[in-house]
Amino acid sequence: MNSIMDKKTYWDKRFQDEGYVWGTSPSQTAARAVEIFRKNGVQRILVPGSGYGRNTKLFSESGFDVTGIEISEVASEMAREYDPQTRTRSGSALDMSFAPEQYDAIYCYNVLHLFREKERKLCLKQCADKVRDDGLLFFVVFSEKEPSFGKGQEVEKNTFESRPGRPVHYFAEAELRDYFKDFQIIESGIAEDTENHGEGPHTHVLLYILARKPG
Repeated sequence: MNSIMDKKTYWDKRFQDEGYVWGTSPSQTAARAVEIFRKNGVQRILVPGSGYGRNTKLFSESGFDVTGIEISEVASEMAREYDPQTRTRSGSALDMSFAPEQYDAIYCYNVLHLFREKERKLCLKQCADKVRDDGLLFFVVFSEKEPSFGKGQEVEKNTFESRPGRPVHYFAEAELRDYFKDFQIIESGIAEDTENHGEGPHTHVLLYILARKPG
């Protein structure tokens, strides 16, 4: 999967075939982010890779001004119906130049690990450019303790394709913190999320990091 268009094709097909693939309950990390954002006076939130809105809806219903960016037009249309309060824009987390605004905070859930190393760093840079000085970045990624770790072809270190054309990187906490070395890291750690993809509930073992952009 070498281009943004390839990624769009993959995710359009996935959402077309599987619909609300992760259900409609928000991640527990989104609820945690709501608490943190409120305490820090956040008003405007950007959510790259916003999907069909299962996390953005929690933010919008909690009174935040929310913008979602989603590469899949299929998911974007679902989001506009499911979470009409959020401003959903079609686009890639790898190129957000079409969204010139800056935001008080970014919530990025299970997106950063969907790229190879060069694109992961580009994604983080794109996000950093969209948050104001002293703004917050809350990222959630797959950890090395995730049950699916090691499944599929290894295309880079700790990056596997369990589905053709879809790389997944599994982070160690030290590696994730290194990605954010230019930010003020407030906290990081393990977060467990239970989902049901139609085959019964299962638990993802995720890593989260909360950081502040230097002023």
